[in-house]
Amino acid sequence: MIAIRVDDLSHAYGERLALNRVTFEIRRGEIFGLLGPNGGGKTTLFRVLSTLLPVQSGHVSVLDRDVATNSAAIRQRIGVSFQAPSLDRRLTVRENLVHQGHLYGLRGLELATRIDDRLARLGLTDRMHASVNSLSGGLQRRAEIAKGMLHDPELLLLDEPSTGLDPGARHDLWRYLQQLRSQNGVTIVVTTHLMEEAEKCDRLGLLDRGQLVALGTPAELRAEIGGDCLTISADEPTRLSQRITERFGIEPKLLGQTLRIERAQGHELLRELVEAFPNEITSVSLGKPSLEDVFIAKTGHRFWEETENTNRVTG
Repeated sequence: MIAIRVDDLSHAYGERLALNRVTFEIRRGEIFGLLGPNGGGKTTLFRVLSTLLPVQSGHVSVLDRDVATNSAAIRQRIGVSFQAPSLDRRLTVRENLVHQGHLYGLRGLELATRIDDRLARLGLTDRMHASVNSLSGGLQRRAEIAKGMLHDPELLLLDEPSTGLDPGARHDLWRYLQQLRSQNGVTIVVTTHLMEEAEKCDRLGLLDRGQLVALGTPAELRAEIGGDCLTISADEPTRLSQRITERFGIEPKLLGQTLRIERAQGHELLRELVEAFPNEITSVSLGKPSLEDVFIAKTGHRFWEETENTNRVTG
């Protein structure tokens, strides 16, 4: 069964195209990750799925409802945690959850039980009476997620959920998300720019410059590359790339000051390259394909290149 269906979705801010004919489906009961650099389109897509942005072009359905015509009904069935804080900083953690529960018609013992459960699951029981203003960024993030889960949504949308969390808290969060998926059947969608986090998803959609460039499980995406990945540093990478092509018939990818080569039996090529160009290669590394290698193979540039070289509005 399908939880989210996106068909030919495009969205523009003035002349800038943030999403360009994006099409994919998210199955019920899976953890789906939207992976991409800043400006790739993740946030815009997240806002459309959470009904905050209108559908400009294309079609989007969430839990069998058309986002363009049934946004109010969809909001009753989804939980959302945004990257920007939504807690009232003057209230305590518990007071924030009480007010959230009232918005969904929850009262009395049922509301109190749900609050206690969410706070316990997210390690916030001992801070329930602390004002939000007194909490660290990581604890505030956990409170945001507890707020989004209070009404038992069928679909949970999390925008960069690990922001501000230390490694231990990040591990606990993902353990909780996996429990929600396996024990409660909740469909979970996360946006992320963290490769480690993306590896924990059941499936991924890679977004770059508004386009969906790859779709599949982490293992499936890595398998598309196959072989080994060599990363070569040189003082004159362009010249070395030309010489490698002339000598071995291979065309390396030029990424800044480094060259990238994907090849089966990469260790053999590594030895041949070092023997052929000992004075031109400053360093070389060999590894199995990673999700970043998948991104490079699909886009022709590094994952962080867009973030480092652009001051555009985040997409």
